[in-house]
Amino acid sequence: MEKVLNQQEIDAMVRAARSGNAADAIAAGPVVQPWDIRQAGQVGRDQLRSINQLHELFARNLTHAIGAYLRIVFECSLVSAEHLTYREFLQRLPEKTYLASCNLAPVGVIALLQLDLAIAFPLIDVLLGGEGQSSEAVRDVTEIEEQVLEGVVRIICRELQTTWDAISLEFNFGQRQQISQAQRLMVPDEKNLCLSFEIKMSDTRGTVNLAVPAVISNALLRKISADLSYQRPHSPIEARRQIEKKLLDCAFSVELSLPHLHVPLQSLAELTPGAVLPFSRNASAPAVLQVEEVRLCMAAPVRVNARRAARVLSLEPATPRTGEP
Repeated sequence: MEKVLNQQEIDAMVRAARSGNAADAIAAGPVVQPWDIRQAGQVGRDQLRSINQLHELFARNLTHAIGAYLRIVFECSLVSAEHLTYREFLQRLPEKTYLASCNLAPVGVIALLQLDLAIAFPLIDVLLGGEGQSSEAVRDVTEIEEQVLEGVVRIICRELQTTWDAISLEFNFGQRQQISQAQRLMVPDEKNLCLSFEIKMSDTRGTVNLAVPAVISNALLRKISADLSYQRPHSPIEARRQIEKKLLDCAFSVELSLPHLHVPLQSLAELTPGAVLPFSRNASAPAVLQVEEVRLCMAAPVRVNARRAARVLSLEPATPRTGEP
């Protein structure tokens, strides 16, 4: 990545060039800059693209699921997917809103789901037999309205579970949360995958936001990265290098032999334990080193400590004699 100079560094280089000390300025060494450790673990471009595609599919599925459940025109679309601290996520929420916790099994952690009241009240109105008119009242959701709205939240959890099926994660509705309670659900400075969706119903619109803890989002990102590395097309040179690297770890049978030795049948018939079978080949004659029955080179049998070995005499493949296969 190319370094982007700030205005002070540009001015310093201009002054050095005018004074003839440009070479000294370049050779002065790298500039030490502060780095915020909270920037670690940012979503990569390829990962972000895959996350967007994954949750755009979730938005389409949720559009059909809730639209069929309520029998109204309901539209959901992905607005953003980013890594934020839990504190930053909470700061973006309005003071009066609907919050619900989602239990993530089998990990045993909690995600937070937020629904704008501008959408919550029309949904409640439809569920109670109304036409889904927007409400101008600035108030909190009552306990009865919570129970009515719970059915829609469970549908959202079901579609999220389908979307995150790649890591076998279950989204289960927990309970309604107040802002004061929600602040203690996660570590304030912990990174979370924050997803924002826009909801449209007749003449009303609002947002649905989801915060998933880093321990879960990182598992999804690793899964996406693995899929990307598997699906990424390889160039012929890169593919060849990968094959060569894998072959270096493969084991092949090696044989050091003296082929086409002739021994009388009488000598074979008289073999006994401890007997010496003489060959018609000089003891110092080189043998043939074969790998998977393919002649590789000429070698001599030696010993390395307590192990048998072969000393390579020539790298040229041994040429077969006349009449040999």
